[in-house]
Amino acid sequence: MIGGLDHVAIAVRDFDAGVDGYRRLLGREPELEPRDGADRAWFHLANMALEVIAPSGDGPAGDRVRARLDDAGEGLWIAAFQVDDVADAARLLSRRGLDVETVGSVARVRAAGLDFVLTPGRIGARPSPVIGAEDAAVPALDHIVVHTSNPDRALGLYGARFGLDLRLDRANEQWGARQLFFRCGGTLFEVGASLKAPVTDAPDRFGGLAWRVTDPNAAQARIAAAGFDVSEVRAGRKTGTKVFTVRDAPGGAPTLMLMPSPELEAA
Repeated sequence: MIGGLDHVAIAVRDFDAGVDGYRRLLGREPELEPRDGADRAWFHLANMALEVIAPSGDGPAGDRVRARLDDAGEGLWIAAFQVDDVADAARLLSRRGLDVETVGSVARVRAAGLDFVLTPGRIGARPSPVIGAEDAAVPALDHIVVHTSNPDRALGLYGARFGLDLRLDRANEQWGARQLFFRCGGTLFEVGASLKAPVTDAPDRFGGLAWRVTDPNAAQARIAAAGFDVSEVRAGRKTGTKVFTVRDAPGGAPTLMLMPSPELEAA
């Protein structure tokens, strides 16, 4: 049913600052789209898009963003899944017990306290123009992170109801975490739960975004020169990977830059 992760939306109060921040972070020029009381900037990548959105006037989209900002502040707000037939997918998820509302050409889904969208996708969108050297820019998203206090509920929701492809379920006592990895088209949907906290019915929370880079040293140097607070490049937890952290990403979204290992890329 779900073909992949179409886009993620980050809600911000200051549109110009948010757009400029992600322009410098990703190294790409966005497409601007004011509509329905909200300003949007789209950063199209190889396997998904990032939407930076802020209220700008009267309209349903502006009202929704204002409500989000008033309720939870800035940050990662929506994960949108690409589906071939929105109406069929919406009916199926509704039959599976989810809260689904069709709005125009998309369907909004509220589940475990999070906001999702079913969309036909931004068909024909090409990767946003690069600023400077391609090997120092961000070409794609590796994974999105969700935090849960109830991993079995997460298995039922993201696996059985949404139908995402569970690839790995592991508990690591050293890290104190249980991690569920779902394949979602060209990205991963990672759900993490603490092994040290009791299972509860508390809502899930969006965590952060891990972006792919092809040359971590070049990307780290570029992002640091753009004014961000970045860590050193270090070996990742998976063999053959390299990572660095951006400590002050726009909109407050926790941000990791990751070079996958050649073996993982080939898989």
